[in-house]
Amino acid sequence: MASAGPQSAPGAEPPQPSFLSNPHPAFDTANDATAVLSGSGTVIGWTQSAQDLLGYRSAEVVGRPAAFLLATAEDPVRVAGIAERCRAGAGWTGVGEVRRRDGRRTEVDLRVSASFQLDGREAFLVSARERRAEWVVGQSVLDAFLTSSPIGMAVMDPQLCYLWVNDTLERIGGVPREQRIGRRMSDVLPGLEADAIETLMRRVLDTGVPVIDYEYRGWSWADPHRQRAYSTSFFPLTDGEGAVSGICYMVTDVTDRWKAQQRLALVNDAGASIGSTLDVMRTAQELADFAVPRFADLVLVDLLEPVARPEEPGLWPGDPGHAPPGVLATPLSGRGAVRTNAASSRPRMRRAAMSSVREGVPEAVCRIGDLVDFVPPPYDARFLVEGEPVLIPVLESLSRLLSVEQPARAERIHEFGLHSLIAVPMRARDTILGLTTFVRSVNLVPFEPDDVLPARELVARAAMSVDNARRYTREHAAALTLQRSLLPHTLPGGMALDVASSYLPADAKDGVGGDWFDVIPLSGARVALVVGDVVGHGISAAATMGRLRTAVHTLADMDLPPDELLAHLDDLVLRLSEEEPEGGTSGMTVLGATCLYAIYDPVTQRCTMARAGHPPPAVVSPDGRVRFPELPPGPPLGLGGMPFEAAEIDLPEGSLIALYTNGLIEGRDRDPELGMSRLGGALAQRGLPLDALCESAVEQLLPAPQPDDVALLLARTHELSAEHVVSWEVPSDPAAVAGVRSRTARLLRSWGLEELEMTTELIVSELVTNAVRHATGPIRLRLLRQSVLICEVSDTSSTSPRLRHARTTDEGGRGLFLVAQLTRRWGTRYTPEGKVIWTEQDLPRTGG
Repeated sequence: MASAGPQSAPGAEPPQPSFLSNPHPAFDTANDATAVLSGSGTVIGWTQSAQDLLGYRSAEVVGRPAAFLLATAEDPVRVAGIAERCRAGAGWTGVGEVRRRDGRRTEVDLRVSASFQLDGREAFLVSARERRAEWVVGQSVLDAFLTSSPIGMAVMDPQLCYLWVNDTLERIGGVPREQRIGRRMSDVLPGLEADAIETLMRRVLDTGVPVIDYEYRGWSWADPHRQRAYSTSFFPLTDGEGAVSGICYMVTDVTDRWKAQQRLALVNDAGASIGSTLDVMRTAQELADFAVPRFADLVLVDLLEPVARPEEPGLWPGDPGHAPPGVLATPLSGRGAVRTNAASSRPRMRRAAMSSVREGVPEAVCRIGDLVDFVPPPYDARFLVEGEPVLIPVLESLSRLLSVEQPARAERIHEFGLHSLIAVPMRARDTILGLTTFVRSVNLVPFEPDDVLPARELVARAAMSVDNARRYTREHAAALTLQRSLLPHTLPGGMALDVASSYLPADAKDGVGGDWFDVIPLSGARVALVVGDVVGHGISAAATMGRLRTAVHTLADMDLPPDELLAHLDDLVLRLSEEEPEGGTSGMTVLGATCLYAIYDPVTQRCTMARAGHPPPAVVSPDGRVRFPELPPGPPLGLGGMPFEAAEIDLPEGSLIALYTNGLIEGRDRDPELGMSRLGGALAQRGLPLDALCESAVEQLLPAPQPDDVALLLARTHELSAEHVVSWEVPSDPAAVAGVRSRTARLLRSWGLEELEMTTELIVSELVTNAVRHATGPIRLRLLRQSVLICEVSDTSSTSPRLRHARTTDEGGRGLFLVAQLTRRWGTRYTPEGKVIWTEQDLPRTGG
């Protein structure tokens, strides 16, 4: 018998599941009626199962001849022959009829063991089972049961020494019968923790209670490197007074069942250990760490380049048509792709993870991040596409093949005793990801065909996690690219404003949200400040935000006042909602949005603003006082049918205006007024640069955890002083044009802009002439020197000039065309008094 450390501690109640399922019930002896007979046929041991079958208690049977239990008298010659057969060590099996205590007769299968010595006298172990039709088997099978049964059996005396052992137990344990008889288990099988088994047998001797189906693990002397599992049952043998006088035990090799359970547990545990993050390399390392040493001594995970580096642009699995020159692309179901070196047809992979029972993984030729091209025989790239796992039980032949082409790998195989390998392609959702290789070295047991299935399952689970991580990384990169494209890269405040901003999405891992801000240069040196908030988070809210931001830019180019711009934006949101299909399947419905739009004029130092359901701005005066101007609230965007109102405030030189979203002021207490008070305190800090002030304010107010997106836009105002602005009244007389041109030329020379003198005279001449011809009322010319040279001509007409392409025979119609060619940009804006036509020219570069 083999033995090892038991699964339950000595003294603990052993498990009581049903006994091992056998191919035929006749071989299941766990419930047989068992008795021990002396050499003369007297009953000297009686078990509970015998009492259950025949109804006799131990005191009624022990000490009496067994013949009284038989329903019919047996031929003495036949009985003597059976005894001689058993004394010869062969045992006997047959059919008999017994008499129950209640007088009923029952036909039973009888089994008599070979004789053995019990307390110095000859004894036989007899077992009986009620015959049923489905139990009837050939006589030859029954004759060999006790000696060659698939169940190992033994009888122990009260000192737990072996009295009798059948052939199966001798084979299971690998210890010859003659080395067992008369010796204890702990003497025969030292070092295998047989003491734990003997403890259970002593409990059976003490209590008389059998132990059924006790499982433990150990090694057979016939195969000392391969661990095995056994199921054992212990039954007491009782004498005439009912005292237990010995132990009968039966053992079955359940290694296959135990291995199946271990493999199932391995795969189940993998689900909790692999895929804990959405990081490709981390997931690959989790696979390697999990499998060592539970399944292998060395695990290597190699991923295709686009999988190992999903954040880099390039070929993704699933794009076989975009392989670079010299790289083959092999599709899987038309969707996957394997990149290979054209010269060798080996896939281009990178080492993503590895783990070993040896510190530092010295067995590996490549390090993490290195390019690798190893695939097992048949060394074909299509192995990754459609191949099955490869099992190489003995690596010796492979090492000989590698010694010429890849001597470094062959050297590692010999140096570290790598002797068995399983290589499994990693595939998920019709996408090829890479290759996982399991190797054994310290564990001397080679991989078996049954090990391929758990290896495949481990890799399949890891492949799904790797693919999820790969897809997430790709989508996350796309989301970040979208967010970066939607938010401004620069904040062009020009000479009118110094600007700083901060943006923190609520979903930090995705990095996208629905808040936005903007700084838009307008005509006449004015600057528009915008902040908005789309309800929701993530990529859908970001996409909707992008549409609204684009619309604001378009409306701002029309130089609309803030209240009119919000009215047009409100109409757009209504149309977007109407375009949404029934059920809202597109995910682009604007469930709610707020916006604040402000225009700052550095000439007048006045700021005009309107809001649509958005919090009011914070204004910090040059002396440090903080206030929140009372603006008409306005409804959120998308309600329709309600007007928006604008308000004006003065912003002297050095004033600070803060536009923000409600995520900044609605902290954990969800009290906006308290949040506004905290914001005012944060903005009142003196002596900080604008960027540092913005960062400090967000740090002080940001709640943890952050429930909503946060955006903060700070702008410090500057005045466009009188020496940068000149304005003249122009008489409504064509003769006045020449004087205006002369005054413009002198002004440009005083500003040091002689290079722009000729073009500016032409622009002024054309714009003033058009105003004199087509407009009525007062005409005014204004020149502004800022980061650009601005020329504005205002009149009381609401008719907008139109750019025309004159024919060669036309005498006029080329004025605005020339203006468009000579300026950086030009346009028209409307005022309560009429309109303003404006142009911008780039200033000449100065210095070297």
